[in-house]
Amino acid sequence: MSSFVLDFQDVDKSKFMLAGGKGANLGELSRIEGIPVPAGFCITTEAFKKIMEETPSINELLNQLSLLQVEDREKINAVSAAIRKFIEAITIPVDINSAITQQLTLLGENNAWAVRSSATAEDLPTASFAGQQDTYLNIIGKEAILQHVSKCWASLFTARAVTYRIQNGFDHRKVYLAVVIQKMVFPQTAGIMFTADPVTGNRKVLSIDASFGLGEALVAGIVNADVYKVRDGKVIDTKISTKKLAVYATKNGGTKEQEIGVEQQNKPALTNEQILQLEQTGRKIENHFGCPQDIEWCLADDTFYIVQSRPVTTLFPIPETNDHENHVYVSVGHQQMMTDPIKPLGISVWMLTGARPMFKKGGGRLFVDITMGLASPAGRQNLLGVLGHSDPLIKDALITIIERDFIRSVPDDKSDMGPVKSHKGMTAADIQAEAGNDPAIVADLIRSSEESLSALKQNIQTRSGLDVFDCILEDMQQRRQRAADTNNLSVIMSAIHASAWINEKMNEWLGEINPADTLSQSVPNNITSEMGLALLDVADVIRPYPEIIEFLSRHVGMNEDNFLDELVQFKGGRETRAAIITFLDKYGMRCAGEIDITRTRWSEKPMILVPLILTNIKNQERGASRRKFEEGLQQALKKEQELLDRLKQLPDGEQKAGETKQMIDLIRNFIGYREYPKYDIVSRYYVYKQALLKEAERLVQANVIHEKEDIYYLAFEELQEAVRTNKLDYQLINNRKEEYKLFEKLTPPRVITSEGEIMTGRYKRENIPAEAIAGLAVSSGIVEGRARVILDMSAAALEEGDILVTTFTDPSWTPLFVSIKGLVTEVGGLMTHGAVIAREYGLPAVVGVENATKLIKDGQRIRVNGTEGYVEIL
Repeated sequence: MSSFVLDFQDVDKSKFMLAGGKGANLGELSRIEGIPVPAGFCITTEAFKKIMEETPSINELLNQLSLLQVEDREKINAVSAAIRKFIEAITIPVDINSAITQQLTLLGENNAWAVRSSATAEDLPTASFAGQQDTYLNIIGKEAILQHVSKCWASLFTARAVTYRIQNGFDHRKVYLAVVIQKMVFPQTAGIMFTADPVTGNRKVLSIDASFGLGEALVAGIVNADVYKVRDGKVIDTKISTKKLAVYATKNGGTKEQEIGVEQQNKPALTNEQILQLEQTGRKIENHFGCPQDIEWCLADDTFYIVQSRPVTTLFPIPETNDHENHVYVSVGHQQMMTDPIKPLGISVWMLTGARPMFKKGGGRLFVDITMGLASPAGRQNLLGVLGHSDPLIKDALITIIERDFIRSVPDDKSDMGPVKSHKGMTAADIQAEAGNDPAIVADLIRSSEESLSALKQNIQTRSGLDVFDCILEDMQQRRQRAADTNNLSVIMSAIHASAWINEKMNEWLGEINPADTLSQSVPNNITSEMGLALLDVADVIRPYPEIIEFLSRHVGMNEDNFLDELVQFKGGRETRAAIITFLDKYGMRCAGEIDITRTRWSEKPMILVPLILTNIKNQERGASRRKFEEGLQQALKKEQELLDRLKQLPDGEQKAGETKQMIDLIRNFIGYREYPKYDIVSRYYVYKQALLKEAERLVQANVIHEKEDIYYLAFEELQEAVRTNKLDYQLINNRKEEYKLFEKLTPPRVITSEGEIMTGRYKRENIPAEAIAGLAVSSGIVEGRARVILDMSAAALEEGDILVTTFTDPSWTPLFVSIKGLVTEVGGLMTHGAVIAREYGLPAVVGVENATKLIKDGQRIRVNGTEGYVEIL
């Protein structure tokens, strides 16, 4: 057989680069026993390469195409149209023509054929490219087939295909096109089958779309399909649509739309028996490919023919588990305000930091398995109380799971309820007893952490090779012991419980909503809010020197690691450099997404801070740091006095005021420490990272890896083994890099089950304005202003009085908080970092606003109601 043509029987997934995604999958399908696939063959990518090589004028156009960005729409349209025109005008070379003709004769030239494009960047696990190239149906006669083969080749350069490749980082020159020639089937019914529910992600539920005529009507979106959901051999849901149109083959070739008779429009496209037959076929195909499939099928003469199957690329991976029991997983990222994927080294270090066996990986993120907690009545109550308090959307999703009896119940004494308990039912005396109320406890905890960190820095400097890993593991073990110290957790929990007590009792006794927000302003020992104020002090140092301000403004966005050394040539340069270095000494280990050890720290790239410093110089006046802290403190003290005065007027007023004063003192003594454990972890991460990168340098010198950053794609244990043996299969790194690109495109769920079902919760609120967008109120007050939708902190150009709208904020975003007057995030809870700092700075804030960055446009005027928990677009 010619190198230009391959019969389906000669194709499998190993021939991907010859047959393209569609061709390789059809070859695989043809090999599955009992799966009818219409006969056909592939015109290989060798034919495409030959016609491209023999048309030199296309090369110049490809050069132009490779320089274009997604924004260059007009140029993309013009250049791609020119390439298509060239390709369609080419006379197919004699040897390719002959190979196609021979194969057509073998299969019966007088048949009607489907002519389909099959690209090498198509139907991949990471990108489907579905619908990017063209398909032609009911093509009759050799000349028409050859003409449509040329059209398929040309369709690799439609504007939509070119744009998709640019968006997904595929090189236009390295994507080739095969063409599938397949016997036409003329079905009475056709459609699509997903072996996992495409809406919920549930891998146990199979979903079928079906309509009359050819499946092209569904693909083109001109008809509403019937939708059938099937689980374990039972049809569990049926939606019959009114089907007014169908696409049918015409006698002389091609297709046409046709109206369906009124009497047939509302008839089911499939019987129950046919649905279940199709389910069996779908599961068989899924088992063969080993992952959920998107399958195109058609029904003709009581036989289901499969004309395509590709992996479903949009499903969020199920967190790994070792058994076949039902499990429920809650996202760690939504609690840690970091929903981006984490590289393998980052995930393994975070897991070792927590040493919690309940951590599970999925889609480049971490989840906590809460199955045991949900299994008992008391455990459920505890989880709903704790998680519901911080994130109502998680609570609502969990209630749905509980109502379904998804988890096998166990008695309270057999369950693992976890260490964190809800504040419900606790009295002021109970809360006071948790940790006492001595501010010295916090000072002791901080001193212990600082001494330990100093010892780690000294110790690790003398280590190399495997000793580095031992040193890190030793330090993690000691840190876990300190974290498990009852004082550590009690200080944090008593402050959280005191805040909840204050809000509940003041609402009950005085009708006051969320006063704990004001009482939390300008508390001592909040390392994160102190960081934001410290950067204001850096701005004050630079403010008197216009030359330095101009120099820094010129260098924003540049990758200059040595800009700090260049400062000394200007007046005030030494003072500026010293101020920035002093700031970095204390806070330089921080960065966006800091729970991932692989992320670039401020100390590694100080330029990240320059736009924030310039914003502070522009928007604030000298002494803003001290002034803001003092204003917050006065507001807190004023609110405290006002509450106590009002309480004393009530029956049992002295007792109520006394209990309230205890709780206020507890908040002000302890709530600031809530931010310290994260700072402690991240400080250690920077020390670990520097030591591991030194080992990475040695691996580069030994040609084990190509660049230092390759170690980010290894788990901690794998890196340890590479250092021990000086060996590594580099393909592992390449695979992980590709996998990470896929993970970046996925949106992690708050809650997911072991069946892959994404459980989404809703806010139960009727008392908000009709057009308002609901969220969680985390910091009281109402504010109006310009929305600044910012996804990358380094690109933040804020004016005084803007409202920050973003996906999530971790501590690294705190320096922006001094320039804004309100906050809206898609992710977050009552005690996540953004909420804590918003309260301390007195910023109205609403978090957990789903799709906020899409629903709110940059520059729109909005109103944020941080008391009731909603946002209005004005």
